[in-house]
Amino acid sequence: MKPDHIHVPVLEPVPHTGSDCRGVASVLARVGDKWSVLVIMLLGDGPRRFNELKRMIGGISQRMLTLTLRGLERDGLVTRTVFPTIPPRVDYELTDLGRGLSRPVQALGQWAFEHLPEIERARGEFDARNERG
Repeated sequence: MKPDHIHVPVLEPVPHTGSDCRGVASVLARVGDKWSVLVIMLLGDGPRRFNELKRMIGGISQRMLTLTLRGLERDGLVTRTVFPTIPPRVDYELTDLGRGLSRPVQALGQWAFEHLPEIERARGEFDARNERG
């Protein structure tokens, strides 16, 4: 038996450089960082002040929140607005780019919340199997 169709078209290779991978990796490192994910989720509801974010995110230090917000601002995901009051008021808000990222981040957070019992059960079973070793 002979195959009737043996010609398979070959797609042209997509130009790819190592710098592309490094660039994408740096973006994914930012948006995949646990603190960045939490900040983006919280800012999805609207602007927030620094101390408000700090209170809402349990376990984050002031320094880590500052670094996270600066990184998100540098990447164009968050804006920082200083109001000339005494004391100065500073609000953080998602940019249009950040709001675009907020949707998949919210979906990921919702998925994690919904599947947490299954994941915890799987972890317990895995740990129990591997402790007997």
